[in-house]
Amino acid sequence: MTGNGDFGRRITFHRTKLDLTLEEVADRADMSPGYVQYLETHLGTPDMGTVTRLAKALETTVEDLLGGGQDHPPGAGPGPAGSVLEGLEPEECLRLIGPGGIGRVAFTGSHGPTVLPVNYRLHDGAIVFRTAHGGPMDRDLRTGLEGVDIMIGFQVDRIDEARHEGWSVLVQGAAHHVPESEAAGMGEADVTPWAGGRRHLYIRVVPHHITGRRIHAL
Repeated sequence: MTGNGDFGRRITFHRTKLDLTLEEVADRADMSPGYVQYLETHLGTPDMGTVTRLAKALETTVEDLLGGGQDHPPGAGPGPAGSVLEGLEPEECLRLIGPGGIGRVAFTGSHGPTVLPVNYRLHDGAIVFRTAHGGPMDRDLRTGLEGVDIMIGFQVDRIDEARHEGWSVLVQGAAHHVPESEAAGMGEADVTPWAGGRRHLYIRVVPHHITGRRIHAL
């Protein structure tokens, strides 16, 4: 019986994230491309030795590849004995967040400081995400004044717990509600809401201030 199981989907996810072919993963894991493809497309989990080799080839952990710890916040393990924190130039920050994905929007909401995850894309030098017309984010990010936008924070990070390294980028800028007359042109941004549903309001954030940090072990 065929059909992607959780283990197969995680192999595909990590392989795609690293932009590796089946052949390249197979070479790294010392196995045949056909077997890697079989693991991606069939239900079930192989022996622990195979999982360990695949985890190393895909630059992740056995626990992550098996789906363990998915309900726990990242970073619960001990930190490295020594580490280096370095600042990133704005150009490098934009390069890191350029592929898009999931980021966090921070703003002062109706109930106080609020941080929400959003799917985003970079489009024409701006960060673009979608929300629902009339929803809480739509209301909280409106000033009620023509031509006056609310300044927000937008943050993205990537953490590699196995290597004790990662980076974080913070963008500050005004959250501009894209009017319906311009929304048709935003289709090129190819951004879809993570939560699904009827979220047709585009929010565009033109970076005003960009900072970033990278951490790695000594």
